[in-house]
Amino acid sequence: MKHLSIVSLALLFSLVSFGQETWTLKSNKDGIAIYTKTIENSNYKGIRVKCSLPATLSQFVAVIMDVNTATEWLYSTKSSTLLKQVSPAEVYYYSEVGLPWPLSNRDFVCHLTAKQDPRTKIVTIDGPVVPDYMPEKSGIVRVTRSSGKWIIAPGENNTVNIEYTLEADPGGSIPAWLVNLFATKGPMESFRKLKTQINKPQYKKVQYAFIKN
Repeated sequence: MKHLSIVSLALLFSLVSFGQETWTLKSNKDGIAIYTKTIENSNYKGIRVKCSLPATLSQFVAVIMDVNTATEWLYSTKSSTLLKQVSPAEVYYYSEVGLPWPLSNRDFVCHLTAKQDPRTKIVTIDGPVVPDYMPEKSGIVRVTRSSGKWIIAPGENNTVNIEYTLEADPGGSIPAWLVNLFATKGPMESFRKLKTQINKPQYKKVQYAFIKN
């Protein structure tokens, strides 16, 4: 995410803090609100994305945990491959993020875990990277510090309310101005495609034992 936790490194290598700092609304189109903020002691902008979608909790989780299809909707994702399925609620996957020449592509191994609060029914999906899970590849920069988070809450009229944040350091040499220039482009394109992805037939009737819709 990415999370997809870092699956969303594809949402553009932003550095996000999960504290109480002030967020500034930068874009609000098609029901997708994107916020940024300046991070202390960092050249990168933070991002937060909020939107609501017509779906069940299980339906949305099914899309995020189906890591092999991330290339269909996650911005700049060149490849995404399941490495290990621990359980329906826990996976490890590898992803490569494409960057424009002359920059080197980035890759990462992400550990996704999903859990639900039995009282509020809110589902949280965490996705920290595990940089030493597999050997680095020649010509690709391994991301060693990143952690994304999805918070999915049941909404009214069969909808889910989504909040996504990402904390990531792309490593290597990427101009901060280039990262910040696309701080809204990546999330906007990803979430627009997510609206289509979630309605595909394979996710419509998915049920999980660990999720109550």
